[in-house]
Amino acid sequence: MKGSLREERQGDLFRSRLDSILSMNHEICQLANELDWDWLDEELSEYYSNEGRPSIPVRTMGGMLLLKQMFNESDESVLRRWVENPYWQYFTGETYFQHKPPFDPTDFVYFRKRVGEKGMEKVLSLTVRLHCGSEVEEEVLVDTTVQEKNITYPTDTKLALKIIDYCWSYAESENIQLRQSYRFVLKDLRMKCFNATHPRRRKAARKAQRKIKTIAGRLIRDVRRKMSSQALDIYGDSLNLFVKVLNQKRGDKNKRYSLHEPAVWCIAKGKAHKKYEFGCKVSVTRGAESGVILGMKSFTGNPYDGHTLAASLNQVQRVREDAGGDRPKRAVGDRGYRGPKQVGSTDILIPGRGNKNQSYYEKQKQRKRFRRRAGIEPVIGHLKSDHRMLRNYLAGELGDAVNCLLAGAAFNLKMRLNQLRASFGFFLSITLAVLRLDSTTEKLITNNISRSVRPTW
Repeated sequence: MKGSLREERQGDLFRSRLDSILSMNHEICQLANELDWDWLDEELSEYYSNEGRPSIPVRTMGGMLLLKQMFNESDESVLRRWVENPYWQYFTGETYFQHKPPFDPTDFVYFRKRVGEKGMEKVLSLTVRLHCGSEVEEEVLVDTTVQEKNITYPTDTKLALKIIDYCWSYAESENIQLRQSYRFVLKDLRMKCFNATHPRRRKAARKAQRKIKTIAGRLIRDVRRKMSSQALDIYGDSLNLFVKVLNQKRGDKNKRYSLHEPAVWCIAKGKAHKKYEFGCKVSVTRGAESGVILGMKSFTGNPYDGHTLAASLNQVQRVREDAGGDRPKRAVGDRGYRGPKQVGSTDILIPGRGNKNQSYYEKQKQRKRFRRRAGIEPVIGHLKSDHRMLRNYLAGELGDAVNCLLAGAAFNLKMRLNQLRASFGFFLSITLAVLRLDSTTEKLITNNISRSVRPTW
């Protein structure tokens, strides 16, 4: 059952309301008043039943997720900071100052699984509705990046050592007496694998790596033989996965790079400092004029950039329709989108040699358009460094989709916060300028240097 915030219309004799002790000119208070929370509550109501215990209010949970992504906090730290910050409490709909968190950090997990990717698209639509005009822009910019998963850099030796640790834990939990545990042997083999690329250590390191994989296979077979049928029903899938990981070769497709995280793929983006990245591919779509992020779509595997356009533009269309717009007419990408010239009703523009029949003005206009497209690159950098896309801590393919959508929503809110902060600073500077002008005029009058009349404002 969907919960709702209590309306505290009557005052409390012993407590002061947040709106009476906070500055309503603060950008977070202004942002909280601008967001259409009732629309979000109505859109997400389909994910709740009509019976049962009332859940956490949508505004409380949605506002907390947005604060988490905006200020780069974890599930636990955002609740700790929420207790300390009255402005954050006002943002999530509280009337009075609270001294303890409104829910447990694990409720974040339940909410993300409840609403899923489609529900998080509504959160992105909520932030797009803030920026008037972004939903009717005819031209958008598209690019792809890699959202890395929270795993260690995968190597065959690391995976084999983890498999050995799992086998030891399975044997201990099922009271299995192993024929040999290899604990002391592995200690020496680990040391030999250190600095394996050094010319003098390479031969011994490769021999030790092969030995570690051999020991991992022996332990898997030993554990499988001595397990009961009930235990095999529980651990059978894991043991089959271990065998598959040990047997995979360098050139195999659909390899497993992590034992606990299957949604990881090896993606090469041509970076000089980072040859391979392990995670998922994400398509970022941004308004050409407004700079608002209109779409954040994650993909399974490592698809060609041109094949991601259809799903990305369909998502942009859904988000813009929620804000009262429609599908963009043009999408500008880099040369990685070679191939499709049109997807649906959207024209795809990429840099090229140009048309000989084009005039000089038209060529300069095209160059300017493609130079402007490069502005999406620093935006991707901000998404990664400021809004938790540098390393994704959420599990599975659903975690990939949810994390990138919330990062895009947080970027839009941060943009609006900066606009509110800049407008407040502008009016403050105008006021100070008027006050300075007033005192200067008064001084000129008193010194009989000028006969100008003192302003009346």
